[in-house]
Amino acid sequence: MSHHVLLIGGHGKIAQLVTPLLLKRSWTVTSVIRAQEQVPTIEKLGSGLPGKLNVLVSSIEDVTSQDHALKILNEVKPDYVAFSAGAGGKGGPDRTFKIDRDAAIHFVNAAASVPTITRFLLISYLGSRRASAPWWPTGEWDQYHEKINNGVLANYYQAKIAADEVLYNVSKKSPTLIGLNLRPGTLTLDPAGKVTLGKTPGIHQNTGISRESVAQTASALLAAEGVKNTWLDLLDGDEDIETAVQRVVRDGVDAAEGEPIYGA
Repeated sequence: MSHHVLLIGGHGKIAQLVTPLLLKRSWTVTSVIRAQEQVPTIEKLGSGLPGKLNVLVSSIEDVTSQDHALKILNEVKPDYVAFSAGAGGKGGPDRTFKIDRDAAIHFVNAAASVPTITRFLLISYLGSRRASAPWWPTGEWDQYHEKINNGVLANYYQAKIAADEVLYNVSKKSPTLIGLNLRPGTLTLDPAGKVTLGKTPGIHQNTGISRESVAQTASALLAAEGVKNTWLDLLDGDEDIETAVQRVVRDGVDAAEGEPIYGA
């Protein structure tokens, strides 16, 4: 079955890797990018592929309300949304909160109000949690949380955890929208390889994950039959991506376990 994916943050590294994967499925992709000069780069991604690629130049930073997000959704008419936009630390804390938190939340709420939109994939990161995962080694989280979430990534952490929790809660209540939160560890430029998907063995000494593996996992999750509202953590590992995706879907794996939202 063909789908139409609204890919928000289409010029980002992961988004540029995921675009041709979706087009190879003969799907339609509408890639939302910030600037006109980025258009040729995106258009090249669709060259010779069976899917249809549209490019929409629209600054996500300017999406300051659910109505604005809804206007874009109504214009594009996707049935799936993938949010891979991020400030990337540029423009200070305000820009991080505008894009990574506020715009993401506006799109989640808008998507939930459109019954024909049935999947929302959000790219987050492994450390976006309130507490240690119950299956992680004791003490590992405290060290990571203090150094990373309360240190170098403090604003990013606050922005991402807010958006992640809104997607989880909204999707849990929605009769139509499935929320998929993909949460990779430290991103690398390595080629795609085998992965650990779902519940990772730890966080502090995480081995990282290639952006190409993230893109392939995202594409497989969007295409997976029977997937449910979930958080899925992702690191390099020893399982093929397609096999890993089939396993987490079949077993109903949810790495939000241990979080306040999980039992709410």
